[in-house]
Amino acid sequence: MGIEKDIQQTTFRNEFQKLGINLIYTANWLNEKIGQVLATEKITQQQYNILRILRGSECPLSTLKIRERMLDKMSDTSRIVDRLITKGLVEKTACLSDKRLVDITLSKNGIQLLEKLDKFNDQIDAILKGIHEKEASTVNQILDKLREVGAKK
Repeated sequence: MGIEKDIQQTTFRNEFQKLGINLIYTANWLNEKIGQVLATEKITQQQYNILRILRGSECPLSTLKIRERMLDKMSDTSRIVDRLITKGLVEKTACLSDKRLVDITLSKNGIQLLEKLDKFNDQIDAILKGIHEKEASTVNQILDKLREVGAKK
């Protein structure tokens, strides 16, 4: 099934336009699929991303550092962190090295939720199971190149 059928558009200005539309469409499609998995735990993709970032960090992070690592650079990191605090998934403490910042860490509940969500990794991987590892590597290289070339302009 091609992009033409999915969006009911048979012509594109050129292959570059088709690529751009295909990337946007596919990213939205994948976000929806992953969002369905996360919705079972009443957590958004942005919240999951922050929890994932905190778990991968060896030390507490400020919201500024979290934002640097976010997949969605347009997100309001402070607001998302506040919602995670309300849910009891992260904790906020005063930063000892810079009084203007606060440190964000995973709470026990946050760690437990991530461990529970880890069980969904196979389900998330299954979304992409029709892709061979070599194909995935090639697509990753192309996407990295696209961002690199786009950053130079």
